[in-house]
Amino acid sequence: MISNLAYVHPDAKLGSNVTVEPFAYIAGDVVIGDDCWIGPGAVIHDGARIGCRCKIHTAASIACLPQDLKFRGEYSTAEIGDDNDIREYVTISRGTASRGKTVVGSHNLLMAYVHVAHDDVIGSHCVIANRVSFAGEVEVGDWAVVGGHAAVHQWVRIGAHSMIQGGAMIGQDVPPFVIVRNDTMRYAGVNKIGLSRRSFTAERIEQISNCCRILFQSGMNYANACDEVERSVAQSEDRDHLLSFIRSSKRGVIKPWLSSSEE
Repeated sequence: MISNLAYVHPDAKLGSNVTVEPFAYIAGDVVIGDDCWIGPGAVIHDGARIGCRCKIHTAASIACLPQDLKFRGEYSTAEIGDDNDIREYVTISRGTASRGKTVVGSHNLLMAYVHVAHDDVIGSHCVIANRVSFAGEVEVGDWAVVGGHAAVHQWVRIGAHSMIQGGAMIGQDVPPFVIVRNDTMRYAGVNKIGLSRRSFTAERIEQISNCCRILFQSGMNYANACDEVERSVAQSEDRDHLLSFIRSSKRGVIKPWLSSSEE
């Protein structure tokens, strides 16, 4: 159902059973999949590619122009997967010449006032809480949880299954599987509850914990700690993913554990 009070450009491509509520605006270079709901006052700009069964709530703005002084009007897109819940006043910019597109995966919850900047790549099954701001070219892995009011510097990577506490100011890469403190931006432990909810076995979680004890609590620098993990922890996909993430970091990795007595 398309409300008579909504504007839908005749060139826009809408799938079956799409609902467009009053005062929504949909531009011409737009593709929206089946069973989507476009809420009142939502704005879907040129370059939006939206999958199936997404909910775009009141005043959200999808594929808006990049907030980047290098942007020169080049063609780009914002590509969103299936089953996303995009809440009120969320803004998702389209890409620039850097990557050409901004990408949001599937099964994500983006709470009110989240900002996803140009050329970001957000994975699937993520929970991004209210007022989180991602700068340009940020990468977020699957199943990440980012607490409210957190801000993430451009080019930062956030690993899969990680959890960032609310209000954190993230300027360095966050490895997979870990929790980041919001007061010191340090490693605060393994995200064991999140991993168990995603059917990680106790043995698998323990191996990740063993890796993290060496990486973040041994006092070694990360290069030496990675070598030690390879020597002392049995090979597995999780171990290798963690080591590869740290070794490939260009911005550096969050600070290691610091006990309360050392602070």
